[in-house]
Amino acid sequence: MKRTVREHPCLSPAEIEQKLIGAGVNPTAQRIAICRYVLCEADHPRAEQVKDWVDKNFPKMSLATVYNTLNILVEAGLLKEIQVPHSESSVYDCNTTHHHHFVDEETGKIIDIHPDEVKLEVQLARKGLKVREVSVFLRGVSSK
Repeated sequence: MKRTVREHPCLSPAEIEQKLIGAGVNPTAQRIAICRYVLCEADHPRAEQVKDWVDKNFPKMSLATVYNTLNILVEAGLLKEIQVPHSESSVYDCNTTHHHHFVDEETGKIIDIHPDEVKLEVQLARKGLKVREVSVFLRGVSSK
């Protein structure tokens, strides 16, 4: 399996601030802190994982602020919100390019998979359906 490279290498606070401004987002200290985690350190985190990190590194930030910030980052195109099949919560992905996911059933880890590694043929046009996006979740066990 070919893994996609993270789109965003680790960024300095000043670079994160510029990225937020470029996306039309007001670069508050809370947003910069959350971006530092989700863009540089986390790997497909859930909002609760972001909140746990925030509690250790940026005390007194509410869960509502975490959710609001994640939603703003998704709307600005800096993150993708992904609903994992058969799960009640979403994960947030800093890789906003088109790709698929492999879910390791033993560890729960989510691995980005390059689209070239998945062969898929969709034949729904005859049914009058227009496919806007294809998102594939593969499940199994990682050998690494």
